[in-house]
Amino acid sequence: MVSAAAKIVFELKRQQKRRIEVGAAVLAVNVSLYRKLPFDPVKDFVNVSLTVATPNILAVHPAVPAKSVRALIQLARAKPGGLNYASARNGTTSHLAAELFKTMADVNIVHIPYKGTSPAVVALLSGEVAIMLASALTLLSHIKGNRVRGLAVSGTKRSPAIPELPTVAESGLAGFEARQWYGMLAPAGTPKEIVTRLNGEIAKIVHSPEVTTRFVSEGSEPIGSIPEEFARYLKTETAKWAKAVAASGARVD
Repeated sequence: MVSAAAKIVFELKRQQKRRIEVGAAVLAVNVSLYRKLPFDPVKDFVNVSLTVATPNILAVHPAVPAKSVRALIQLARAKPGGLNYASARNGTTSHLAAELFKTMADVNIVHIPYKGTSPAVVALLSGEVAIMLASALTLLSHIKGNRVRGLAVSGTKRSPAIPELPTVAESGLAGFEARQWYGMLAPAGTPKEIVTRLNGEIAKIVHSPEVTTRFVSEGSEPIGSIPEEFARYLKTETAKWAKAVAASGARVD
């Protein structure tokens, strides 16, 4: 199945001299984060498939007394500016996901940016910071090892990798969603029949037993959407993250 998709990509490159691109959640973020981009994520590409999404996990250091999202919000409201959170850097998904939480929960928590995901996680593990909202791939092993306390996942539904954790939305913050996702895009003007063929092959790969098992074990959700669904999702994500970027004040020249 993988070879079938690879053959289509190769043929697309040979005949059309086009590239297949892998898009990520930052594609929806960067439109608002950067003052100027060398491309237009809507006009310059055609959506092929949203392939996989990974929820972030809202986690706290064990010293934080809150054991639920509601309790964390109450604690943060009782001590404005008294809790801090780590991110991998300004403008990263870990930063903006926490800013989205901060805005929707109406709490004042202090952002501490680090130079990468690893030092941010170390800061959470050591208790240097109280909170982090980061990918399940980043935090899952630490939660299962009881080194940090997971409160909720930020996807639209519970994760099979850690089903005991509720979603942030079902924990009282309705509408909250902050996932990391990946999708396939092709340059604008790519023939529709090639997009359709490629979409079908990608769906077969994403939903194959071996790939699904791997994704689920890492806390990710295999999707394999049709192009129209991916286009709608990208539009919604772009609008959502524009608000989070504005609230954070983050900007890259």
